[in-house]
Amino acid sequence: MKTRVKITLLTALLLPVVALAHTGGDGHSHTGLLAGLLHPFTGADHLAAMLAVGLWSALAVRPVWVAPLAFVLLLAAGAAGGFAGLSVPGVEPMIAASLLVLGLLVATRRGLPLAAAAALAGSFAFFHGAAHGQELGGDAQWLALAGMVLSTAALHLAGVGLGHWLQARHRLAGTAAGGAVALLGATLLLRMA
Repeated sequence: MKTRVKITLLTALLLPVVALAHTGGDGHSHTGLLAGLLHPFTGADHLAAMLAVGLWSALAVRPVWVAPLAFVLLLAAGAAGGFAGLSVPGVEPMIAASLLVLGLLVATRRGLPLAAAAALAGSFAFFHGAAHGQELGGDAQWLALAGMVLSTAALHLAGVGLGHWLQARHRLAGTAAGGAVALLGATLLLRMA
C-alpha cells in the first residue's frame, strides 16, 4: 500500500466525527464493568483524547509514562468527585479544549517539562472523569469506573505504540493525526459557541 494511502486511512481512522461519548445528560447507562470497559470506545471525544495522550507521550514526553499515568489517576479522581456530587462547571468545553490542545501538541510534537506535562494531562483528565462521575450511577458505578480506567490505560498504550511506529516511519502521519484531533476539538468548541 502506498504511503499516501496509509496516511489517508490513518487520518480517517483518527478523525471520528459521528458520536460523542457524552453531551451532558444524554441518558447513557453506564453500569457494571463491561459498560465501563466499552465506554471509551463509544465516543469520538474519548477515543481521540485517549489516543492523543499516548501519541503525544510517544512523540514528545519523557519519560513516556508521565502523561498517561497522570491522565488515568485524575480521570479516576474526577469520576470519584462526580460520584460524591461534585458539580464541575465547564466540563464539556474543557473536554473539547483538551482535544484541541492535545491535537496541537501531537501535531507539533511539542514537549513540556515533566511537571507541566503531568499537570496538563491530569487537568484535562479531571474534566473527562467529572463528566463520567455525573453519568455513572447505580450500585456498580465503581465497577464501571474500573472498566473505564482499564480501557483508558489500554488506549494510552495503543497511542504510545502508534506514536513509536509513526516516529520511526511516517512523521507526516503523526502531524496529520494531531491535526485531526485538534480539528475535532475545534469543531466541538464551535458547536458550543
